Parts: sequence; structure tokens; C-alpha cells
Amino acid sequence: MQIQERKPFKDESDPIFSLPDGSEAGEWDRLLWLGWYDFERGEQPGWIRPTILQSWQRSQQRAIDPESFIYAFPPPEELAAILEFNAELIAVARSIMENLLAYNPDGHINLTDAQGVTLHYCGSDLTPVGSILREEVLGTNCTARCLIEQRLVYVLSGENWKTDLRRRHRQCAAAPVRDVNGQLIGVLTLTATPDNFNAHTLGTVQAAAEAVSQQLMLRSLLAEQQSILETLNEGVIVCDRQGRIKTLNRYARQIFSGLDPAAGPIDVLLKPQGESLQTMPFCNDRELQFLPDGVKPIACLISLMPAPDGGRVVSLRENKRIRAITRQVMGASASYTFEMIRGHAPRLQQAIHKARASSRTDSTVLLSGESGTGKELFAQAIHNASPRHQEPFIALNCGALPRDLVQSELFGYADGAFTGSRRGGSAGKFELADGGTLFLDEIAEMPLEAQTSLLRVLQENEVVRIGASYPLKVNVRIIAATHCNLLDAVEKGSFRRDLYYRLNVISLEIPALRQRQEDIPDLVNTFIHALCARLKRIPPQVSPGAMRCLEAWHWPGNVRELENLVERIVNLCDGLIIDLQDFPEEMTQVIDQPPSYAEAPSSLLEQERQHILQVISAQRGNLRQSAQLLGISRTALYNKLNQWQVNIASIRNTQ
Repeated sequence: MQIQERKPFKDESDPIFSLPDGSEAGEWDRLLWLGWYDFERGEQPGWIRPTILQSWQRSQQRAIDPESFIYAFPPPEELAAILEFNAELIAVARSIMENLLAYNPDGHINLTDAQGVTLHYCGSDLTPVGSILREEVLGTNCTARCLIEQRLVYVLSGENWKTDLRRRHRQCAAAPVRDVNGQLIGVLTLTATPDNFNAHTLGTVQAAAEAVSQQLMLRSLLAEQQSILETLNEGVIVCDRQGRIKTLNRYARQIFSGLDPAAGPIDVLLKPQGESLQTMPFCNDRELQFLPDGVKPIACLISLMPAPDGGRVVSLRENKRIRAITRQVMGASASYTFEMIRGHAPRLQQAIHKARASSRTDSTVLLSGESGTGKELFAQAIHNASPRHQEPFIALNCGALPRDLVQSELFGYADGAFTGSRRGGSAGKFELADGGTLFLDEIAEMPLEAQTSLLRVLQENEVVRIGASYPLKVNVRIIAATHCNLLDAVEKGSFRRDLYYRLNVISLEIPALRQRQEDIPDLVNTFIHALCARLKRIPPQVSPGAMRCLEAWHWPGNVRELENLVERIVNLCDGLIIDLQDFPEEMTQVIDQPPSYAEAPSSLLEQERQHILQVISAQRGNLRQSAQLLGISRTALYNKLNQWQVNIASIRNTQ
């Protein structure tokens, strides 16, 4: 066959290309050598593929010596970094390369990175790890072609630039390995004898390279999913059909510390109380308690969903974590301290001293005093001075809630406990205050049935939600407050005697404002300066006559009434002096009169009744305004008036 009759080999992109094999392969090898000699003489042999000729030309222009064959390597430190960077690529490709070699027992397979540095090889020892196969270093070769053209290529032995490579009489096929974004990150090259090299070999190499790419993509996807699972702010556990745990994320490992997934099915490991995670219906936001061996009971809100393989996916949020988030949203913290309580009156200082002493213990405190004296301020100060100061402070006004809601607010309720209940249930104030302090204001207004439940919590340190079948352990300090005489309530049967003695471990009476009149000037100036700082106004001065009027007033609403009055006067005052004309008429009328209650009432309850009636009379029978001044709800005010059998109409008619 004449050389002039030969046409160039068909390129890899030709849909019907074929490779020479057998005796024809030897003939083509001879012709490629002849073409090489012609190229060295400056000719352009027509039977050489254009892509090969272009590569020969680039190699010649770079002055690469075809007769010198020594592999180049990066420095050892750089090679170590390259191998470490490509560790995952090597790990994925290794087994695929070994499987590919099974079909070419005399062959050689090597893997390079995107810069042509050999990362791994198997089979014949042809390209050592670290050898650089780029065209600008080694001239025309199969790996270099693939790096440049980024597609499946082949190079016959006579098409190599280096003479030693042509003399090996080996054919090569190379295919790119790509990442999840389609970028070339490596090349897989197969070198084989002519007898074991044909068009099917190229397909095999390409399939192997794509398998590596797919494995890398799958690993990337799994790593991404695992990263998402690990960053989720809830626990996730994936089980198979038999209930064996396949996957659990960081949050689940934290909830169930020390859990060994291989130790048994999920029900055996977690011990859900009264349920089976393998058989219970799929659900969302269902509360469940777990009793794993060696740890305290763990209450969680769970969702249960099917997995694609027939298993189950369990997501969990620990109740105490939900409560912590709820407390953050509620702002469940105490802001007042003992240093913020203004006043130097002896009775007030005695109360502060006693409160400081009580803050050092976990004993229950019962605060008594008229409305507006600052009982919650004292409760917050006790909490902030106690070892629990970094834990939540939760306040509940028992008199401001409908009687049928007190228990659900205090103790919470389970999913489906009653019509209209929130799905998944709700934590009560005791659970939200776990580890901290629960302040129960207006404790005398608590219904008897709620008192019974409260007594059990105080005795057992555990709470049972409405509709739940199991208790939850809580660690809560109770501070209760009342403006009534609880002993009178006990005698009348409206308050449990055993609960009274359980609450009245440390009793603390907050003095009324009229009992510490020497503190009024300091309180007035404090309120004026604080309000004017917010309003960005110059603080007005209080005239001596106005101050005498303030000191003479009986203050049925106590400090709260004083603060409200100061705010009203400052907002309406146009000048820089607050005088008598700025005060309500009923206050100026009594400036020269002794208080009507100069003779102390026989009991705190009678004292309360007289003060409330005075406020209502001063407000001309307006119960809404009276309740605001007294600092109690209108419902509580109505209850007191009904209890005292007071005729509101008669008060209004006398005005």
C-alpha cells in the first residue's frame, strides 16, 4: 500500500472511526514513524491526524528534546500537598482503576490531576507518582492531549513526541474526570499493547472516568446533605425497615449522649414511653418522652416521616431547648436589683435586708403588701441576687387570668388535651421557669383546684400537663405575692391551709408608701428625671407647697400611683415649676386635713378595703380608672367589691 494512498486516521469525534489492530496496527506504526521523519525534515505528512501535527508543532516550538526522556517532578513538599488535596479523588478512582485493569492484564492505568501530575497508577510501572505529563514538559502524549482538548482522546505509539515513548509500542486512551460543576479535575489514562487496544477500549476508559466523576458527585451530594443535617437545629435519626439506626446528626447525638446505634433497634435504645417509633403513625409535632438507660427522662417534640427505602425519619426537638427559645422570645428575665429600690425609710430598709437574706436560699418567699408597693420589683431583686440569676424569671398574675385558664398557664397541656388547644401541646410557666424563679402574683386569686396542683408541684418537684399521662421533673423557686391577708382567706375556705404554710416559709411585708413618706421627695425627683430624659426635656422643679401636698396624700395606689401621677403632671406641665394647680382637685382638698385613716385599721384586709373605697370615691365611681390606679384587673376589683357587698351605685350617687 502506497503512503500517498493513505488517509489520516479518523479522529475520536468521528462517529464511525475505528482503530487499526493486528497486522494493520504494525503497518500504521511504520507509517507514523515515516511521518515523524518527514515532520523533522519540515514536511507536513497528510496521513498524520491534524490534532497530532498541531501538538508536534507546539512541542517543536517549545524546543522539547524528543531524544531525552527523564520524568520531571514537583518538589517533595509541593507533591505532598498535591496528593493531600486530591486524596478524595485518589480514593474514589483507585478501585475503579483496578477493575479496569482486569480487562488489560498487561496494561498500565494512571490518574493525574488537572495540572498533569500523576496521583496514582496501577499495572505496569510506567508513570511514577509525581511525574508531570503536561505537553510543555513531556511533549505530545495521550494525557497531555486530554488536558488540552478536555475530551476522550487516543494516541498511538508512533504519535508520541518522545522517542522512548514511541519505542514502547503501546497505545493510549485518556478521558477527563469532572467535578459536580463539570470542571476538569483530572485525567484517567489507559496504556495497552496493540493486541488489547481497539475502539471499545476508548469506551471503557470513558465509562471508567465517568464512573469516577459520578462517585465524586455522589460523595459531594452526600457530604452536602450531611452538612445540612449537622447544621440543623433539631435532631434527625434515620432508620431502616427493621428500626436499625442508619444515620443520626450532631443534635441527636447531643440529646442522647453516649448512644450506640449498633446496640439495637431504635425502640430498644431510646425507649419511647408508651409508644413504638417503628409502628406509630406518621405525625408532626407530637410530644413524646424517652427513657434511655442510664440517663434522666428526655421529653421531646417529634415528627415522624417515611424514608424512601421504607424506613423512617425521626426529627426531634428537646423540650428544654424549646423552652429556652420561648423564654428568649418572652424576655423572661428579671431587670430590677436591690440597688434600684429607692428609699431610706427604716421599714423599707428592713424589708430590703430581709429580702437580701432570702436571696441566698431556695426557700419559698411570700411577699405581702398593698397594690403598687413594688412586690414584683422585690421578687426580681431577690432572683437577681440569688444563684439562679442567670436562669429564667417568669411572672404570672393569678388574678388577671380567667379561672379556667390558670391551670393550663401554670402546668401546660398535652396535644389534644381540650378543644382549641394548640397542636403539639404547650409548656406551662413551671416548665418555662425550670432552673429559675416563678413569681406568682395575686396568689390569693388562684382557684382551689389549681392550688391543689400547685401544692403537689411544691412537694414533688414535678409537674403534669393537662391531658398528659406522665410527670416532668422541674427545679423552680417560688416567690408568691398577695395584697390580701391569706390567713383570713384560709379561715374563709378560699385558700388551702397546707398551701399557705408551704408558701409562707419566708414572709416579707413591703411597706406602703404612706408608711415611708420621707422617701416621697426622692421618688418624685427620680421619676421626673427619668421621664424627662426619655422626653428630652428640662426636668421641672417641684414647689415646696406641691411637695407638702404629695407628702400629705394617702396614696392608695402607693408607688405605682405616685409614678403615674408624676408622668401625668410632667406631660401636662408647660413651665419649669410643678405647683398645686398641676395636681388633681381631690389631692389639693386634703392638704390641710389629716388622713381619714389616721387610726390604723384593725387588719390588713380592712385597710385594703378602706383604701380601695377611697380610690373609687376619688374617681367618682369609675371602676376602670380605679383599677388602673390600684394596679389590679377590673375582674379582681369586681370580685373584691362583691365580696365586701359594696353598692357601686350608691358611691356614684354621692358624688
